[in-house]
Amino acid sequence: MISPLAYIHPEARIGENCEIGPFCFIDANVEIGDNNVLMNSVTVLNGSRIGNGNRIFPGAVIGAIPQDLKFRGEETTAEVGDNNTIRENVTINRGTAAKGRTVVGSNNLLMEGMHVAHDVFLGNGCIIGNGTKFAGEVVIDDFAIVSAHVLVHQFCRIGSYVMVSGGTKCSQDVPPFSMIARDPAAYCGLNLVGLKRRGFSTETINNLHSAYNILFNTSALFAERIARIREEVPPSKEIDYLLDFLTTSKRGFIGR
Repeated sequence: MISPLAYIHPEARIGENCEIGPFCFIDANVEIGDNNVLMNSVTVLNGSRIGNGNRIFPGAVIGAIPQDLKFRGEETTAEVGDNNTIRENVTINRGTAAKGRTVVGSNNLLMEGMHVAHDVFLGNGCIIGNGTKFAGEVVIDDFAIVSAHVLVHQFCRIGSYVMVSGGTKCSQDVPPFSMIARDPAAYCGLNLVGLKRRGFSTETINNLHSAYNILFNTSALFAERIARIREEVPPSKEIDYLLDFLTTSKRGFIGR
C-alpha cells in the first residue's frame, strides 16, 4: 500500500490501511491516521496531523510553514480531521504563535488550488471552490459553501450555511444563512436553496427572512435593530446564532 518511490521519515507515524503513492514526501513529526489515500506527489510536512479516511490528491502540500514574517519557527501544527477530500495543489499551512494551529475539520471538499493560511479554523461539511484563498486567522463555520476564486481577508469569519459567489472579495464577515455576491461584496438574500436542501423548515426560513428584513431594511441604530429582532422574531437556535454572530463581529459584516 506504500509505494517504494515514496519517502517516509522513520519518525513519522502512519496508521493502518493507508495508501501512499509514488513521490510522496512525509516528514518527521507527522501523524497520519487510518484508511487515508495519498495519491502521488503529496507533501506532508513537520507538524501535520491527519485523521482517518481522507483522500489527498496529487500536488497537495500540508503543514508548510506560514507565509507570515512574524513566524520564528515555533512548534505549531496543521490539523486535518476525517473524511475530507483535498484536491490537487491545495496548500494548508501550519499555525503561528497567534493560535498555535491551523485546523480543517471533517467531511469537507477542498477543490483544486485553494489555500488555507496559518491559524485558520475551517469547520465541518464545507465546500470550498477552486483557487479560493483564506488569509491568516480566518474562521469558516460548518456547512459553508464558498465558490471558486473567492478572496477572504485576514481575521474574517464566514457563517454557517452561506453561499459565497465566485470571485467575491470578502473584507468583512459573511453573516450566516446568506448569499453574498457582487463587487463590492453585498448581501443578496437568504441562501434559500441551501437551507431547503439542509432540511430547514419553512417556519425557520421565514423567521430568518424576518430577521434580515429588520437588519437591512430599517434605518435605526444597529443596537435598536438587534433589539427589534429579539422582540419580534420568535427565538430559536438559528436566530440566537445569527444574533451572536452579528453582535460579536470584530470586522463588521457584509450588508446590502
